[in-house]
Amino acid sequence: MNLPALISKRPPAYFYASLNVLRRSLSQAADEERIEIPKRIHRGPTDILKALEKTISRDPTAAHYKYHDDPYLIPMSNIGKRTFAMAQESGRKSAHWIRKEHADLFNHKEADPAIPSFFPKLVYNENSQVTIEDLTKAIEEHRVQDAQFIYNLLKKSEQEVNDKLKQMLLELVCYFNCDDSIDEEFIEERWFKQSSNLKDRMRKTWKDGSFAEELFQSVTNPTADTYSAIIQGMNKYFQADRAWKLFEESQAKGLVLTTDAYNSLIRVTNFLKESADKRLDFITNILSDMNKCGVAPNLGTLNAVLHSLSSMGSNRSAREFLMGLLSEFRTLGIEPSLGSWYYVMITFYKERSPPTTVLYEIMNQIKDKEHSIRDLSDTNFFVTAMDVCRNHLNDVELAKRINDLLHYGDNYNLIGDSFKESIYYRHYVILMVANTPLEEFMRDIYDLLVPNIYIPEPGVMNEILKQIELNGIVEYLPKIWSDMVSFDHANRENLVDYVVDIMIENPQPENPSLTEHFSKIAWDIYKRIEEQNVRKIGKISATGGKYGKMMALLLRNNDFEQGCKIMEKLDKEHQTIPGVPRLEDLELFIDHCIENKMPSRAIACIQYCSDSGFAECGALASKLNEKLTLDESHLQKLFKIVGDLKLSDKISQEQNESK
Repeated sequence: MNLPALISKRPPAYFYASLNVLRRSLSQAADEERIEIPKRIHRGPTDILKALEKTISRDPTAAHYKYHDDPYLIPMSNIGKRTFAMAQESGRKSAHWIRKEHADLFNHKEADPAIPSFFPKLVYNENSQVTIEDLTKAIEEHRVQDAQFIYNLLKKSEQEVNDKLKQMLLELVCYFNCDDSIDEEFIEERWFKQSSNLKDRMRKTWKDGSFAEELFQSVTNPTADTYSAIIQGMNKYFQADRAWKLFEESQAKGLVLTTDAYNSLIRVTNFLKESADKRLDFITNILSDMNKCGVAPNLGTLNAVLHSLSSMGSNRSAREFLMGLLSEFRTLGIEPSLGSWYYVMITFYKERSPPTTVLYEIMNQIKDKEHSIRDLSDTNFFVTAMDVCRNHLNDVELAKRINDLLHYGDNYNLIGDSFKESIYYRHYVILMVANTPLEEFMRDIYDLLVPNIYIPEPGVMNEILKQIELNGIVEYLPKIWSDMVSFDHANRENLVDYVVDIMIENPQPENPSLTEHFSKIAWDIYKRIEEQNVRKIGKISATGGKYGKMMALLLRNNDFEQGCKIMEKLDKEHQTIPGVPRLEDLELFIDHCIENKMPSRAIACIQYCSDSGFAECGALASKLNEKLTLDESHLQKLFKIVGDLKLSDKISQEQNESK
């Protein structure tokens, strides 16, 4: 190979021309498209998980992740869900107790970096050597009881606590009323706790003479923040009279309180003033004082005023005041939250209030938006809106709009707690089942919500049964009964009677499978009545009419032996079972006795009819005599029951022939 010759060869001239053009174009592109590094966006530890979660849609037919993925272990009733969740919470509490009682077993530090939550909590006693840093840490971690104890230890050891730290401690104990709150780790207890707090919501629970008051009195020169903290705490726990006295005391000293302190006073207007006019004047005066003192209102101020207005009954002045208030706050740039609209609804939609379109106007302003919680009352919006939609407006389309808004983005976080969630779906399901075709309701609503999202209460199940009865679509009855058994509704006498009545009044001779299902349901009910505990409170009563209908349902499916068992029970316990079956049910039993050639059972049934006072015993005896060839003993029994002369003549004739 001639290497010098190859090296000496050069590219043609047009190659360099093209290269120069490429360089100029790249240089121009670099000048036009400059890379700009965006500002750093702070990411939380769970932001990636949230982003991944939004890539998949929720399966409404799947159980909640907190339950075991096993159909036999997933609770199928409201009490079962609560029991399951609280049992898990009890396990967590047991772990906390072990960590507390056996702290010496948890001193090792395997994790790097260390995880403080795994370490045992410090336990303080009278001999503990504490510092200001210990008090600061207890306040920051919201350990109310520990903070109080540490403060007393510091005071006992004559260590000086600065005013700033005292203020922080005062705010802590006033907010929690000197008690520790539920640990944030106990999610389920928080979810189910609200029902036990209903009785404490509107009564005084402030602890008089508590550590908070002692701490406030120990402050030599209380500032506006000091007064604001104690006033807010007292108003939060409805010690309104003493809070008002402290407010007057602060005003006499010329102190300007915080916006939250004024808001707390407005919230307890109903405790301070009686008539609606005095309450409106009081609110007006407080707002005027805020304006004079240069205290800027906020969303809390708006909701505090709306809260007081909503409790004034059907007062026209309160409604007019409300509309002007919303306009003024919007002028100030304060937009209402969902909680604000909640107060507007309960102001306009009273029990006997005239119809109004307020909810339609509210929905037009908040639709197709993702809302975040801005006030504690925000969680009351959806359940109240659905209540208004059902009980005041009866509007299906509006209910769908509310439900769509609830499931828009992360708005479902504003459903509140288990109690509000259950009430929301109760209103929604009752409204929809009464105003939509039953097939559409079962397909689009019932099958999607039940049982993993919502378990119908007995009253809701009664409404569903009512629609099944009105529409005559009994094909859904086996599914409804199966759900009733799963939801522990099978011991509700009114529901059981309703199911039996629907089945007995809607025979399905053209649908053998449905007749078989009805028979199984009837037998299941019979066994439940027989097996229920005698001492049980609220048990299903056993009446003759109920037994007769169950027997008829069994006989329609040709379950003759099971029907005979019910008839035998009626006959044996005739004196103790209240009521008697219908005549058509007893006649159906006799027809099946004839069909199965069982004259003895038929005669026993005729005897029962005679003892029960039915005048048709003779006709039933004649029917039996015509359909079957009876022997002398059978005819003799019939003669004793009905006393028919025609039967007695036939008995005498047969006796002569036998001789």
